[in-house]
Amino acid sequence: MWTSADRAAAGGDASTSETNLKVAIESSVSDDNEAVLTCPTLRAALTARPSPFLPNQNYGGGFVSDDDRVAIQSLRFASPESAGAKCALSGNYNWVEQDVPSSIAPWAIRAGARRKIYFNPAEVNIAIVTCGGLCPGLNDVVQSLVNKATDYGVPEGNIIGIRYGYRGFYERKYKPVVLTKKYVDGIHLQGGTILGTSRGGADIKEIVKRIDMWGIDMLFVVGGNGGNQGAHAIQQECEKCRIVCSVIGIPKSIDNDILLIDKCFGFDTAVEEAQRALLAAKVEASSGYRGIGIVKLMGRQSGFIAVQASLASGVVDAVLIPEVIFKLEGESGLFAYIENVLGSKGHAVVCIAEGAGQDILGSGDDLQHDPSGNPILKDAGTWLKGQMKAHFKDSDIKYIDPSYLIRSIPTTSGDRIYCKVLANNAVHGAFAGYTGITVGLVNTHCVYLPIPVVISTPRKVDPEGEMWNRLRASIGQPNFE
Repeated sequence: MWTSADRAAAGGDASTSETNLKVAIESSVSDDNEAVLTCPTLRAALTARPSPFLPNQNYGGGFVSDDDRVAIQSLRFASPESAGAKCALSGNYNWVEQDVPSSIAPWAIRAGARRKIYFNPAEVNIAIVTCGGLCPGLNDVVQSLVNKATDYGVPEGNIIGIRYGYRGFYERKYKPVVLTKKYVDGIHLQGGTILGTSRGGADIKEIVKRIDMWGIDMLFVVGGNGGNQGAHAIQQECEKCRIVCSVIGIPKSIDNDILLIDKCFGFDTAVEEAQRALLAAKVEASSGYRGIGIVKLMGRQSGFIAVQASLASGVVDAVLIPEVIFKLEGESGLFAYIENVLGSKGHAVVCIAEGAGQDILGSGDDLQHDPSGNPILKDAGTWLKGQMKAHFKDSDIKYIDPSYLIRSIPTTSGDRIYCKVLANNAVHGAFAGYTGITVGLVNTHCVYLPIPVVISTPRKVDPEGEMWNRLRASIGQPNFE
């Protein structure tokens, strides 16, 4: 590992390094900053050098420019009456399915390999940490980060994995592990994370102290909203302490609730597994007298898994998500609708996201939060099962809660490829001198986004948007209001 003195010496004499560090965090080079989501860089404190991929033109794929742009919003509406037209952005753009501040810039910086890099690969030290709940693809991302960094020329032994989340930086019982190509070979074939994970525990000052002590030049944080909040705080503390370390986030959320991003890695895998529970509920319900199958799926604040799994399965009659208020009783309530379904086909399947119905359950000011800041919800699934049993006394009711099963499995092929794309672009971003960013897919293109933007609010299913409308139209679900 490098020491602080080693790093200062490699960047030039002490006085030059000190001067550069005063302006180390600057906006991305562009002539249209007002129109672009600008990303901070460390370039003022570093020296540019040719990419090691120049001789083979990045394996024949070429390079991207700092001035390449990706449109945040791909649609332009003819009028406010067009389906999905809301939350107007600058440049006559409008948002679909996501409520985003209207002042947000319409363009993002394209991710990818640059012709110039700002770190000497032979002298780089890297740390990788996985934070928060499990998600399919964590091992895929770790593996691809190691492989791409090694491709750049980072020496074996210069990449470490931090054990059990942020607290692995400073708790003595958790020792970092050296990550090599051999060590990570085949880990993508298993679920979970070989590094371990945990919620909370982000003592920022202690983490930054270790970053400086160990001479870490690049930190890759694989985490959700909480993990990215920690990454942003680490980047800010590094800037404050004049420590040159590129902090890059790779967004992870089983709920798919990261703002702006098309989807999080592992989401498609989770939907595929969740669909199995719905199909099982269909079998159970159709095999009993006036059978009702109830499936509870993950989704604290966002109902993306419930919506997509229900739509894909083609067997669900009603979907309840956190974003849409519903009632049980009355002519327009859920019970009346289920009674009609039972009368027409003899059985019914209901999918409920874990965060649905919290207003009915009474989760209010007394709501507690876990170490990552996520709300600790009341059990909507068992509550709905009890309500159903009390109302449909002659029905055979089966309740299925796949819970952690959908997030602890290896990735499907599509997610496996997506993890590689995200990890590769994260490494490209670090070597390009960016910091305080997260990498994600926006309108099918990989981009770099400033972390504060993506953690400003969770992404949610728009009750008036195309996704929810598609589901309702597919299964004929009315509003339960």
